[in-house]
Amino acid sequence: MKFFVDTANLNQIKEANDLGILDGVTTNPSLMAKEGVKGEEAIMNHYKTICEMVDGDISAEVLSVTFNEIIEEGKKLAAIHPNIVVKVPMIKDGIKAIKWFTDNGIKTNCTLIFSAGQAILAAKAGATYISPFLGRIDDSGWDGVQLIEEIAQIYAVQGFKSEILAASIRNPNHIIRCAAAGADVCTCPLDSILGLLKHPLTDIGLAKFLEDAKKM
Repeated sequence: MKFFVDTANLNQIKEANDLGILDGVTTNPSLMAKEGVKGEEAIMNHYKTICEMVDGDISAEVLSVTFNEIIEEGKKLAAIHPNIVVKVPMIKDGIKAIKWFTDNGIKTNCTLIFSAGQAILAAKAGATYISPFLGRIDDSGWDGVQLIEEIAQIYAVQGFKSEILAASIRNPNHIIRCAAAGADVCTCPLDSILGLLKHPLTDIGLAKFLEDAKKM
């Protein structure tokens, strides 16, 4: 399973990349605004900087919702760097745009997926990635990881090539469960990835090793 960090913060991206396990980055307008990145030129430059930092796919989200506008915006984003993946919402015109991007050699990430039916449509259109938002599904009283399992089973049976990118991950346990459920990628805040490092027995064991080493 590939690890993407879900942020527009350059320091967090560098820290995740320095771990040696980072495969890519996902962003969205909210994350850009959180870092104070506003305006088309500033956003484009920020994406370019991220692409120069990370050797992997970088999802850049369109703000448009009509077919022609999605295409024009997506082409601009794709021109920033070969690693850009155009992030398109799961709407009717979004599916049409994903098919157009696929036919024209532009990678896509279909975002805001909340059902297996939506995942099937995105795969049929040729999406490079599909992004089920499991944390938001959990918030609504359902189990988001079950959706990951269902999509993974359907894709295996049907031979769909789209990669399942588990999004809206809230904690380290989400990452572990998504790996077991068959997700190809997880994207999450840096804190969730760092949380995988932690276990109280590791801390106890290391303290004991260091204590014994002093006696040698």
